[in-house]
Amino acid sequence: MRSNTLETKTHAGQAIVDSLALHGVNRVFAVPGESYLAVLDGLHGADIETIVCRQEGGAAYMAEAHGKFTGEPGVAMVTRGPGAANAFVAIHAAWQDATPMVLFVGLIPVADRERESFQEFDPKAWFGTQAKRVLVLDEASRASEVVAEAFFAAKSGRPGPVIVGLPEDVITHEFTAELHLPITVAEGAVSAAELEMVRAALAGAEKPAIFVGGQRWTPDAAAAITSFAEANGIPVIQDWRASDRIPFDSEVFVGALGYGRTAETARIFAEADVLLAIGAVPTDVPTDGYTLRQSPDAANLVVNIDSSLRGRSGAVTAHILASPVAFAGAVKDLRFGKAAQWDSWRAAGRAAQAAFSALPDLSSLPATRVGTGHMSAVVSELVRRLPQDAVYSFGAGNHCAWAQRYLPTNVFPSQLSMRNGSMGYSVPAAVAAALQSPERLAVAVAGDGEFLMNGQEFATAVQYGAAMLIIVMDNGQYGTIRDHQEHHFPGRVSGTQLANPDFAAFARAFGGHGETVTSDEQAAIAVERSLKAVLDQRIPAIIHVITDPAIALP
Repeated sequence: MRSNTLETKTHAGQAIVDSLALHGVNRVFAVPGESYLAVLDGLHGADIETIVCRQEGGAAYMAEAHGKFTGEPGVAMVTRGPGAANAFVAIHAAWQDATPMVLFVGLIPVADRERESFQEFDPKAWFGTQAKRVLVLDEASRASEVVAEAFFAAKSGRPGPVIVGLPEDVITHEFTAELHLPITVAEGAVSAAELEMVRAALAGAEKPAIFVGGQRWTPDAAAAITSFAEANGIPVIQDWRASDRIPFDSEVFVGALGYGRTAETARIFAEADVLLAIGAVPTDVPTDGYTLRQSPDAANLVVNIDSSLRGRSGAVTAHILASPVAFAGAVKDLRFGKAAQWDSWRAAGRAAQAAFSALPDLSSLPATRVGTGHMSAVVSELVRRLPQDAVYSFGAGNHCAWAQRYLPTNVFPSQLSMRNGSMGYSVPAAVAAALQSPERLAVAVAGDGEFLMNGQEFATAVQYGAAMLIIVMDNGQYGTIRDHQEHHFPGRVSGTQLANPDFAAFARAFGGHGETVTSDEQAAIAVERSLKAVLDQRIPAIIHVITDPAIALP
């Protein structure tokens, strides 16, 4: 065990906080509980900001978003029983999205176990199938070691969530051990033989393609892979809800897979004679339900630090055990001299993506009912005013189509979303991004149903100065489910309709700025005033867009 020379004589709760600081944690997202008072005591006066949230689901989503945004584990703290249950949704999301995060859960005293005591539950039984590890601190002397183990597990290999259970009596016990230093996480490597294999495969390809996504990226790695692809003229496809590894306007970006993709994106993915997957694996959604690129003869070179390749489908010609960081460093200077030859292969996909993402001609859109506007009108006005490094968040639902299609992801990281389709994510994720990088504009796109699942965290944004813009698309229904309903049971609307509040008034009630758009003519001024509130007054804002439920998608 490696350790520094700092020795403390305090309770285990303080040792946990000191260990978090040693791991570079600058912020934790918490809903307080009497089960972990010693940790809250340790946070008193610490150089770690405690963001007090309004519901454990929102706090845990913020931690998950922090993990996506920074690559370092986001930290959430909740209490036992109901608190842990509320946080579970974010653990499931982090498990499927491979996001590093650590959830600290206060537990009952050790002596009360197996007695059906107040809010008792078994953390390993609850979280064991959806977390990389579930650790329970049963010895105060191991408090710092357990933190180090949790962070290592969350970051290493395929990242994911880790649970740390904290019995309320154990964390009050004296801690006299040394603090445990962070454990180094391996990036993997590309051998000379593997590099030659990649070079030969791509050099001999007639229709190569690169498929990017997953975690373990950095801004430098994303920039290096972009340069590699652009210098060689290789088309790049991005994974579902991970469209920020390659710039939106890059000439090699030919679109993202998943719902709302172009036909050309799917064609290039399916027809490529060599597919180089970096960080991403062909899972359910990008393969259209395990139908695209499933041939056992497909040439798929998979670069992934996950030795198990969990979630992959189709053939694996070769597996290079390396993170995007390690692989980017290995291939950055490879040149094939075939960019002109591959131009015609890439051109159709690029043209289709450029046309797909171009702002719509509003005059060509179908007319809406009186008192409603087009979501496209508001998004168009926003895109024209966006800074180059804006960061976007969205959850799940029809509203995501506008965010995925039109909002330009020019730098990494700039897109925070849920690949597992979890709702209620947009607002907490925007709070996390705005707090971590206040110099960047954070924009959340939410549906009316999605917003109210964690809209209460708007109060958290106001309290801690997380200046962000939220666009709420209000079509009075759970639109995605209504679409499925009309497909399977046409004309039989059931269980999908909503009666909504005035979301602009909601924003003002919490101390933010609110605008309502009921026609396309109101879009420009609503966007201008909202951006002024966010960027100049530094308060969060909501634009409430009332849309026609008959117009489902852009």
